[in-house]
Amino acid sequence: MTLLFRPEAIIFDLDGTLLDTEPLYSIATQSVMDSFGKTFTMDFKRTIVGREATISAQMTIDNYALPLTPAEFLRRRQLVLSKLFPKAESISGAEIYLRRLHENKDIRIGMATSSSRQMMELKLSKKKWQGLFETIICGDEVTGSKPDPDIFLACAQQLQIEPSACLVFEDSPSGLIAAKAANMKVICINSPYLNPIDQQLADKVIDNYDALNDQDSVTAPFELELPD
Repeated sequence: MTLLFRPEAIIFDLDGTLLDTEPLYSIATQSVMDSFGKTFTMDFKRTIVGREATISAQMTIDNYALPLTPAEFLRRRQLVLSKLFPKAESISGAEIYLRRLHENKDIRIGMATSSSRQMMELKLSKKKWQGLFETIICGDEVTGSKPDPDIFLACAQQLQIEPSACLVFEDSPSGLIAAKAANMKVICINSPYLNPIDQQLADKVIDNYDALNDQDSVTAPFELELPD
């Protein structure tokens, strides 16, 4: 069944949704694990994508039996990421789409990222579109991290829009679950870090924003495929 949905607000995740940072996380994580003769695998990465940093760090430590605390793991990883993040490329079409939304004014836009405020600012430090969001909620500013819905609900509250009138763009299983738990519609940005079964959590799957930018208006209703 196809639903025509016209959101009052759009909430974006950051990593893998607006910025292609996931390969950078893999590089930095492997650099930490090299010291212990471990190999960071894609299968394991799929289990931690989108989660809050301390939680994903603990999961990595436990899975690979690393003799580190989460704080030390993140400190070592940050040394690499701090050089890589400012160079992260935008997902294809993302900047154009954000600017079109911002100029239109009919749809409010926010960001809900599991990144800490400090990390978010580092990632966006060289992006001219960083000021287009009405509100940004970070992972260190809410109690429950994705897949809990707290961060999306907090963003909707800041935007003063009912959750059911919000559309989320996400790319991770935990983010998709969190958006649905918040009673929001969700579009998945496809990525190699998603299993096909994870895509079924979304109301629609797209590769990037190029097709959306081909539309005459950013306020055209979204065609979402819902179960019969």
